[in-house]
Amino acid sequence: MLSPKTRRNINRVIPFGVLWFIFSLIYAALEVGILGNMDHYPSTGIEYNFLRNILTLSISGLIMGFITGVLEIRFFNKWFIRKSFAKKIVLKSIIYLAIVMIFLAIALLINAALIQSNDATVNLFIPVWTFFTNYSLVGILLYVASIIIITQFYAEFNDSIGPGTLSNFFLGKYHHPIEEERIFMFLDMKSSTTIAQNLGHFKYFEMLKEYFFDLSNAVIDYGGIIYQYAGDEMIICWKLKDGIKNNNCIECFFEMKALMGKQAQKYNSTFGVVPEFKAGLHVGKVTAGEIGSLKKEIIFSGDVLNVSARIQALCNQLNVDILISKNLVNELNASNRYELTSKGEHLLKGRNALMEIYTISKS
Repeated sequence: MLSPKTRRNINRVIPFGVLWFIFSLIYAALEVGILGNMDHYPSTGIEYNFLRNILTLSISGLIMGFITGVLEIRFFNKWFIRKSFAKKIVLKSIIYLAIVMIFLAIALLINAALIQSNDATVNLFIPVWTFFTNYSLVGILLYVASIIIITQFYAEFNDSIGPGTLSNFFLGKYHHPIEEERIFMFLDMKSSTTIAQNLGHFKYFEMLKEYFFDLSNAVIDYGGIIYQYAGDEMIICWKLKDGIKNNNCIECFFEMKALMGKQAQKYNSTFGVVPEFKAGLHVGKVTAGEIGSLKKEIIFSGDVLNVSARIQALCNQLNVDILISKNLVNELNASNRYELTSKGEHLLKGRNALMEIYTISKS
């Protein structure tokens, strides 16, 4: 069974393959229109066959798209994370163009070999050299560069608004409000005001970037979605079935603790402090939908968000790092894996009824 991280990576790679596939079909359609009744390429003299060509281009487009997606997610996101948007676009585009040039050379060699397989005296590198020294290469590279830039904008935009959000906008999933059952985790840094005063605003902001980046790895591993950042607070949510599966919402918190422990030396040496955090979790129904005109956003509204925030606020008072509602405890499979300790019933602000709150630790 695929892990949440693997499924997420596959879902991120697929759109790159689809985009390159679509643009390869567009190129095939443009090419047949330009060549008209010609039965060969003027620049190389290689025989032109529309059916073979559209098959070759579509397969090549898919392969190139998947290569692009894998490189983007596995390597470039880490290598260029500290670069500005413009620098990332330029540097990655140069690398992709170099890959495309190599890919084109291999494709031309294979195509020439298939067509001229009966003539052993033909030098297969001649059509490749002719193609790469012909002015028509400029047009192809411009077309490929436009695909690369479009996919780069897609990647950056998708990362900016969060995975899944862009597809939801396109599909109109939340164009009309719908009701969903979700788990929310409100994660807040401890003593953030004191840390900010000691570090200064600029250094504190740099620490926040590292802090959120490191914690995001656990969110990915356990199938969560970062709903919002609010100052030093991170709001994470899961659809109910995803959050309770393997107790992902709870495991995510413990993984965050482990990740910060592993990074303690980095934070101590760079910032002189290792940030700690507390969390409150609750489950319930929310209304999800698009709002906004100048700036569209998919938001969740419902009592579950307010309750999650109130539960998290009790962590300092009760001197614990994590608190969860009884509603969530009832959904989890926590019998043998965790130790649950009731912290009593509390009247949370904005509610009329008492709610029992638990802290949780690994057995």
